[in-house]
Amino acid sequence: MQGGGDVWRFIKRNEWTLHLMLVPGLLALLVFQYVPMVGVVIAFQKFIPAKGLFGSKWVGLDNFRYMFDLPDFWNIIWNTFYIAIMKIIVGLVVPVTIAVLLNEVRKEAIKRSIQTLIYLPHFLSWVILSGILVDILSPNEGIVNGMIKALGFDPIFFLGSNAWFPYTLVLSHEWKEFGFSTIVYLAAIAGINPSLYEASIVDGASRWRQTWHVTLPGMAPLIVLMATLSIGGILNAGFDQVFNLYSPVVYQSGDIIDTFVYRTGMLEAQYGLATAVGLLKSAVSMLLIAVSYFLAYRFANYRIF
Repeated sequence: MQGGGDVWRFIKRNEWTLHLMLVPGLLALLVFQYVPMVGVVIAFQKFIPAKGLFGSKWVGLDNFRYMFDLPDFWNIIWNTFYIAIMKIIVGLVVPVTIAVLLNEVRKEAIKRSIQTLIYLPHFLSWVILSGILVDILSPNEGIVNGMIKALGFDPIFFLGSNAWFPYTLVLSHEWKEFGFSTIVYLAAIAGINPSLYEASIVDGASRWRQTWHVTLPGMAPLIVLMATLSIGGILNAGFDQVFNLYSPVVYQSGDIIDTFVYRTGMLEAQYGLATAVGLLKSAVSMLLIAVSYFLAYRFANYRIF
């Protein structure tokens, strides 16, 4: 009772009306995030929609055994990891490089214009961008293949070749998102103490030396933080992008966990198998998120509260 009274006095003392504003968000979280978790039971059933959750046959771990026996399952896992890891690496290198280069631009109008241009694709959905990419990368009439043919090489079917499709995904994803990430790193550069640059100039450091010994070390904590936090999303290789760009021709190199779950559950009506795959992914992702936050705390002194 004493504890409850302390909580009530704390709420009254700290504007209970403001705390009341949290209720709609908490209800939405409860309804759309926690209540649907009841459906996890489908992973252990031979689910038939007409019979519902409580009428479908219980099969235990059969869906998981069948999942691991699928001939393409491990290839899908490999595709997910491979594409996600490449996106993480490129997603660190490109924005950091662009942020450092933009920091060297002295005319503010030019700098702002470049920032705006590279930031624009972030606001476009993959439905729109996929149509643009299909036209740009077309082996017959696309701009990219037009330049390749002008140089005397054979056209490349970027969206229909298993050898090229994963790299097309990574580069197109970076084209869309690197402008947003660049802003984060520019903010880190803006937070570096100017006296460090002044001291390096006194010591005779060139612009390259200033970048290497002042700018990059000043950005290092944020780079480490972003790298470690990205570990938690390593199983998210980008459903929206892959779904809008891939085809059966490139399933071998482009099929990831999320697209497999969609096809299995929504198109083939194997609800138990799809839920089992999704549940496995969620469990591994939760473990990776825990590891990423521990690493962020250990190496970047990052705390969530």
